[in-house]
Amino acid sequence: QVRLVESGGELRQAGDSLRLSCAASGRTFSSAAMGWFRQVPGKEREFVAGISWSGGNTRYVDSVKGRFTISRDTAKNTVYLQMNSLKPEDTAVYYCAADVSRTVIAALPGAYDYWGQGTRVTVSS
Repeated sequence: QVRLVESGGELRQAGDSLRLSCAASGRTFSSAAMGWFRQVPGKEREFVAGISWSGGNTRYVDSVKGRFTISRDTAKNTVYLQMNSLKPEDTAVYYCAADVSRTVIAALPGAYDYWGQGTRVTVSS
């Protein structure tokens, strides 16, 4: 059974840091591109960051560039999202996803094959 489990979501104040983790089980994701998305009620799921299977390529939405860093530990089948200088507009449910079909980092949710259940991040002003 394929499973992605996010953790690390908490309540933080603006300017704080937080690290999200996504642990994969059921199959190896060493050859999959991984992505982090976020969603707030009433809005579409938004691409936040992605990382290639090798970890050599990353991609970010403009609003988080310079503040967020995505990384992966292939041996642990885990992907991380380090979030610094948090802003209230970062408040959302964050999802990790795996794309086992392509080698480029996709920004569309439909490109991803597996999803976690989400972890909530709340940033107060």
